[in-house]
Amino acid sequence: MFSMKKEFVQSVTAMDEDFAQWFTDVVTKAELADYSSVRGSMIIRPYGYAIWDNVKEALDARIKATGHENVYMPLFIPESLLQKEKDHIEGFAPEVAWVTHGGDEKLAERLCVRPTSEVLFCEHFSNIIHSYRDLPKLYNQWSNVVRWEKTTRPFLRTLEFLWQEGHTAHATDEDAQVETIRMLDEYAQLCEEWLAIPVVKGQKTEKEKFSGAKSTYTIETLMHDGKALQSGTSHHFGDGFARAFDIKYLDKEGKQQYVHQTSWGFTTRIIGAMIMVHGDDRGLVMPPKIAPTQVMIVPIAQHKEGVLDYAYDLKERLSGSVRVGIDASDKKPGWKFNEYEMKGIPIRLEVGPKDIEQGQVVLVRRDTGEKIVVSADELEAKLTGLLEDIQNNLFNKALSHREEHTSVAKSFEDFKSVLVEKPGFIKAMWCGDVACEEFIKEDTSATSRCIPFEQEKLSDTCVCCEKPADKMVYWAKAY
Repeated sequence: MFSMKKEFVQSVTAMDEDFAQWFTDVVTKAELADYSSVRGSMIIRPYGYAIWDNVKEALDARIKATGHENVYMPLFIPESLLQKEKDHIEGFAPEVAWVTHGGDEKLAERLCVRPTSEVLFCEHFSNIIHSYRDLPKLYNQWSNVVRWEKTTRPFLRTLEFLWQEGHTAHATDEDAQVETIRMLDEYAQLCEEWLAIPVVKGQKTEKEKFSGAKSTYTIETLMHDGKALQSGTSHHFGDGFARAFDIKYLDKEGKQQYVHQTSWGFTTRIIGAMIMVHGDDRGLVMPPKIAPTQVMIVPIAQHKEGVLDYAYDLKERLSGSVRVGIDASDKKPGWKFNEYEMKGIPIRLEVGPKDIEQGQVVLVRRDTGEKIVVSADELEAKLTGLLEDIQNNLFNKALSHREEHTSVAKSFEDFKSVLVEKPGFIKAMWCGDVACEEFIKEDTSATSRCIPFEQEKLSDTCVCCEKPADKMVYWAKAY
């Protein structure tokens, strides 16, 4: 492992000293985002947006490959439309931003700035779905949404954020259930294969499910500091919204039936997850698959004849196989090393006069700090293998961290002591009573993260009330 040189890391707070400040330092100093003049809103800078572009491109391909089409819905929702599904509006009421005036004139009806678009899709579906031949409707939109959060932090919880939201309508409840789990699996695979973040898949409790949903499914991830982060959700609506919005179709027997719907979303919050799962005291660490720049060329003694020309030739040569950049500025190499370590670029390629003379380059891995001397003739093959190895190493490291910080609690005393002594996921049995769930949250600040698909019988009784229990739940303090 590389040594921590003070002159290179003094601008970043140590993770173990103040994790929240470390996160803020990385976001701002790696130039991912900046604060705007509106409380809780962020400016996503080019480097941060390039990451989102790569996430978006990978996920959009998956969405389209599963038969979905992209659409766009309006930003504003009339208050009367929002009121049609009672549970839904009650769940979002505290977070809604309202438009009351158009210019100087007061509006006859308030407009909600979309916190999510269920009601807009429902209104549209009620107009275009008439027959079983119109089903399924598999739609997705990429957009921004606004939720008036009280406590905010860049990427993790902001007033406005970017996301995709899928909305589908099906002939049967079974079809909707298949869709709900299928899209949860797509999120899980994206997280694990592209972002190198291991996930726990499961169902949310009744208390934690989406407002108006029949059931909600989630992928939960564990951050470096032992807190959980909900990283993607998929909702099975049943026919609740269809009944509220009168979305019916004529089946093959000529009978009117209500459709069954789903909704699923993935947001810029995943960038926050990536920072907190993979980052270190030197800054950001990027999984190669999602990194805007996978290899950064840093010429050494670039003022000497032939060095820059050779470096630019390398860049052109490599551009067909990797995402490669070059820093030919007049800044010192030490400054450049620090800069690209801060930005988490997976591989730094150093080349100077002696390297050119010997037909080699020096590769430096961001994840381990290892320096590797490589023959220039073997460079493409070596880079491909190294990037794959870095991707796998980051996933395995994150998985080991999660496993090391996942504990079992069989009594409430165990639960409380583990939460203090070893922050992370706690696996514990639950009786299913919301009163126990609420008591645990009030007493410890830990919440139920999910009822995992992979169940274990840890004991016969609830960790809270000691009554019979048959559900194992993941619990944690969370962002």
